[in-house]
Amino acid sequence: MVRVLKIGGSILTDKSGERGAIQEEIERVAREVATRPQDLVLVHGAGSFGHIPARQYCLPQRFSPEGLRVTHESVVRLNHLLLEALAGVGVDSLPVHPLSCLTLSRGRIESFAIEPITKMLECGIMPLLHGDVAMDLTGGAGIVSGDQLVSYLARALQAEVVAVGCNVDGVLLSGRPLAEVQRSDLPRIEGAVGGSAGIDVTGGMRGKLDELLELADAGIGAMIFNASREGNIVRVLQGEAIGTKVWRAD
Repeated sequence: MVRVLKIGGSILTDKSGERGAIQEEIERVAREVATRPQDLVLVHGAGSFGHIPARQYCLPQRFSPEGLRVTHESVVRLNHLLLEALAGVGVDSLPVHPLSCLTLSRGRIESFAIEPITKMLECGIMPLLHGDVAMDLTGGAGIVSGDQLVSYLARALQAEVVAVGCNVDGVLLSGRPLAEVQRSDLPRIEGAVGGSAGIDVTGGMRGKLDELLELADAGIGAMIFNASREGNIVRVLQGEAIGTKVWRAD
């Protein structure tokens, strides 16, 4: 059984850019993941490590080789911090950098060499991916969000558990988390579903919802949950329904 978990950059970093990485949260996330790392693909958002340099270099609107290098190097540093924290709690994990293994077309994943990921899972190693810059067949280069990675990988690997952790209790309507969301609910809630606090170039909550509704259209449901609450990652890895379920009615 393959599971795909994403931890948002808002959990691991201060997206305003004032604090950078939040080491205590990185270590907490690692401890919670260590309770059930088997058959797990872990994706993390770029947070301030990606969004701030991408904004500074006007990515992806403007093609900038320097901007691509600086942004990629920055998100790799965050990836390494989480990789070290996982190693510290006994989780065997290896980094998978999207820049090196996928291409985009008009901002959407066109091709993705996932064979190393499937082999890692076979060998008991947890693949660790992150939001990144990537080469785009039509635009030169673009940005691939962690949410798009989750949607693509969940379909490619036929994941049985898919969860996206953020810093709120799910999809909120009038301040309360919805138990579930289907595509037919969008007209009712889209005015209340917005972007992200802090700097974000990938769409915030609306971007998450769009990716997961596309995944639901393919028959795979997912949870949006609050990963900033201690213990929630453990609960969602056990298959518990917390937060908002995004699914398709049969």
